[in-house]
Amino acid sequence: MKIIKKSSFYLVVSFLLVMGLSLTAYAQIEGQDTLFQISTIDALLQGLYDGDITVGQLLDHGNFGLGTFHDLDGEMVILDGVAYQVKSTGEVKEVSDIVKTPFAVATYFDEDKSAVFKGVKDIEELKKELTELLPSKNIFYAIKIEGEFKHVKTRSVPKQSKPYPKLAKIAATQPTFDFYNTKGTLVGFWSPYYVNGINVPKFHLHFINEDRTGGGHLLECQLKRGEVQIDYSSGFQLILPHSNSFRKIKLNEESGEDLEDVEE
Repeated sequence: MKIIKKSSFYLVVSFLLVMGLSLTAYAQIEGQDTLFQISTIDALLQGLYDGDITVGQLLDHGNFGLGTFHDLDGEMVILDGVAYQVKSTGEVKEVSDIVKTPFAVATYFDEDKSAVFKGVKDIEELKKELTELLPSKNIFYAIKIEGEFKHVKTRSVPKQSKPYPKLAKIAATQPTFDFYNTKGTLVGFWSPYYVNGINVPKFHLHFINEDRTGGGHLLECQLKRGEVQIDYSSGFQLILPHSNSFRKIKLNEESGEDLEDVEE
């Protein structure tokens, strides 16, 4: 075993603290290029649905994003600074600032790249074309697509009661919704592979229609024509829950299969 002298140890710790403070300051200066996230996707998969911060606090960190709500009560879509809740009944409503969230991702959307997609036949083709627009797979991207859709299929999760079941069990019986010949917006993110367990690797997309009467987590879509906007994000800020439930939950178990079941 290699022994590190106390003086060297304190030097390393001091260096790390300075670097941490520097990175925090940089994130604050470059806030519009930073993704802000509350909790981890693995915690949500394990059934940690207690809200930890309010929607108002979340909106202090971005005007664009997605997530869910306390007790897993529906899907969250943040667009143009407004947070919408897509309930398991299909109802959509604006959310007050005091409602809490157990998991969400937000950013200040600032377009870095744009494109026009036409005649996209399914979600796999959509993801393929979006991937070809990304200059690197080592950073984060916020993705917005406003367009006309031939078909969109979404789902939303119903409100849960304690003891909370795991998310994969809930997803197996989730209500789904189909929209045909509709206009709307896809809101989502692409995250690097190395955040597996923290966020959803690759694509995580939600949908809301133009008149704000329907939406949810995207399962399938056919796009007639869409205006694509991509925001590059090199910063990532993660806030972990303060609850005892989070401190006790086991997050070192394999959860890849559960995530695939939930996302598909």
